[in-house]
Amino acid sequence: MNKAVKKIILKTKKQVYGDMLGNNASLFQGEGFEFAELREYVYGDDVRKIDWKTTAKLGKPFVKIYKEERELNVVVVSMLGGSVYFGTVKQKSDVMAEVAATLGFSAVKNSDLFSHMIFADKMYGFSKASKKLFSVHKAVEDIVAFDPLGKEADYQALVETLINRLKKKALLFIVSDFVGEIDLKLLAKKHDVFAVIVRDRFEENPSELGYLRLIDMESKQSFEGDVDSGTLKQYKKALHDNDEKLYKQFKKQGVRFTKVYTHEEPILKLMKKMR
Repeated sequence: MNKAVKKIILKTKKQVYGDMLGNNASLFQGEGFEFAELREYVYGDDVRKIDWKTTAKLGKPFVKIYKEERELNVVVVSMLGGSVYFGTVKQKSDVMAEVAATLGFSAVKNSDLFSHMIFADKMYGFSKASKKLFSVHKAVEDIVAFDPLGKEADYQALVETLINRLKKKALLFIVSDFVGEIDLKLLAKKHDVFAVIVRDRFEENPSELGYLRLIDMESKQSFEGDVDSGTLKQYKKALHDNDEKLYKQFKKQGVRFTKVYTHEEPILKLMKKMR
């Protein structure tokens, strides 16, 4: 086990089993339930469980009733295209490894099943579901050892692969920088999908760099020119449009999401969104 892997494992394990989560069993508290029925609201019910669509339709409040599942099937997908080979504070791929470890340790702590997939232009590895700590260690090792250069993220292929591979309903985490044509509608119909967007601040708000040569980490094609204010304005608009479309789709499809920057602690962002 190399130093980078060991550092990520020790850090995330301490956070999950130590002071960060405290006495909470898991990040997934409240996740191990599936919808059972609707019934009329009675005094004392949790207002957060009100089904507003049914309430509006019938003219009186109704709440969703859930039944507890025996265990969760937690699946984490690390989308490791060439664009994750970047970072001004930490590499995006290293932050993705921290996210996978945090989710994995939390699943194991809660006696849930955990499995991990590495994907880019195709599937490069998919671990068997396990409740053992070793499975989390292996996921981190696989991410750190993976070479993303020259590989383009193919989200359509990812969706098709997951639909064929995941036979049991899963709490599915897709960890990526999410740039490109992305449609998770088919996955969201069958699974509880959570998108973890990993970005670097400089990526979203770069400064003028002058005349230089850049390399596209996915295609390995080089670009030489003047990165001036006009070029940056076009780039920022394209990324902004990408994200606006992405967020709109996620909300429409019922896909929960959070964004983690390379200077942030992933566990804090996950705790905020999953409680």
